[in-house]
Amino acid sequence: MPHVSAPALETALRAALSHLESLDEQPVSATATPGQLRARLRKPLNDASLDPACVIDELVRDASSGLIGSAGGRFFAWAIGGSVSAALAADWLTSAWDQNATLYASSPAAAVVEEVAGEWLKEILGLPAAASFALVSGCQMAHVTCLAAARHALLAERGWDVERRGLFDAPRIRVLASNRHGTIDRAVRLLGIGEDQVAALPLDDRARLIPAALEEALAADATAATIVVLQAGDLNVGAFDNYAAAIPIARQHGAWVHVDGAFGLWTAASPRHQHLVDGVAAADSWATDGHKWLNVPYDCGYAFVAHPDAHRAAMSHRAPYLVHATDARDELDWTPEWSRRARGFATYAALRQMGRAGIADLVERCCAHARALLSGIGALHGAEVVWESEINQGLVRFLDPAPDAREEDHDRRTDQVVERLVARGEAFFMATTWRGRRAMRVSVLNWQTTDQHVERAVRAVAEAL
Repeated sequence: MPHVSAPALETALRAALSHLESLDEQPVSATATPGQLRARLRKPLNDASLDPACVIDELVRDASSGLIGSAGGRFFAWAIGGSVSAALAADWLTSAWDQNATLYASSPAAAVVEEVAGEWLKEILGLPAAASFALVSGCQMAHVTCLAAARHALLAERGWDVERRGLFDAPRIRVLASNRHGTIDRAVRLLGIGEDQVAALPLDDRARLIPAALEEALAADATAATIVVLQAGDLNVGAFDNYAAAIPIARQHGAWVHVDGAFGLWTAASPRHQHLVDGVAAADSWATDGHKWLNVPYDCGYAFVAHPDAHRAAMSHRAPYLVHATDARDELDWTPEWSRRARGFATYAALRQMGRAGIADLVERCCAHARALLSGIGALHGAEVVWESEINQGLVRFLDPAPDAREEDHDRRTDQVVERLVARGEAFFMATTWRGRRAMRVSVLNWQTTDQHVERAVRAVAEAL
């Protein structure tokens, strides 16, 4: 007799395969309006139980037109990857196995897989083998984890136990940041440091931190507990700071250096692009995502800390009912979560499927596709390349043809073209504001993107223009 859940799982499998197989033909944009989705999904909550297969069948029917085709090769907005086959399959198994990856005792296989995956990740990313690590929900929580370790270390140096005493009357912590992402601001809010303690450092014309400005800012308050946040792959232009210059300066002043490498840290895997992260291994902590360039399903980020004692002190907890391993890694000691998904299985599977050469090839293909998109779109009449891609990110904008057009007219034209492009569903891009001007971001992170997808996207932009 089949297991009671088999019909529902079989229904889900058919729907999942149908979705994946149709990605090249279906619109990349959602086709339903908010009102249509609410009309379908906002049913009265039923009193009686329903057949699981029917529930899944209705969910697929009602939600499908509200899905974005971000799993496919024609999605170039934000910084979103897809899911390689082994990672997706492992993620399905993760749900079926339903392990609580909190302690070795609660799932030995999940604990050891995560341990191995962490070692492989450090090897691929060129980080110190002795660094501790955590698999978290995304780069947001990776920043929280790393900066919690930084907070512990900096305050412990000043005789303050922040885990016990909190931040009331604690020495002030300041954050000096280069081209920072909003997840850094949210992390300092969550950790009680506060956004007012974050200072933006000046950048050069390539959107990189100016080392002399860092030296000046550190020297201006030489005794302050300081976190320096460096960028590895800015979300708009893919800029990388000069780590070989900046990190020694920060080290001379006793600052903690944290690197936001949400996707850019993966350039370390590519022989062609790894020079961009020269010197980054000398930092104190690093954050990146698996659901970006590694192409594992969402709910996967990685935190790495060069000082395991500070990392463990910031995260670990003991309780009488917990069983702690003496010869294995308990995930609870390193992550901000308690009950947590066994996200190590998908990471392990992705790394095994691609290997070193496959990950390097993925990075290099995405970079080549980004350059082809920028050059193809930039060659269209009425388009202008704002920032040429160094890796997988770049910017273009669309010019108002009027002879007396002003910057605000070009901004308006850019937004109109992007809106029209998205509405047609042939390719998916999004706009941003960069140095006061509106532009369309080009971001390529999906393993499925091909030369044909690039050609289709360029044609779609031409039609939108």
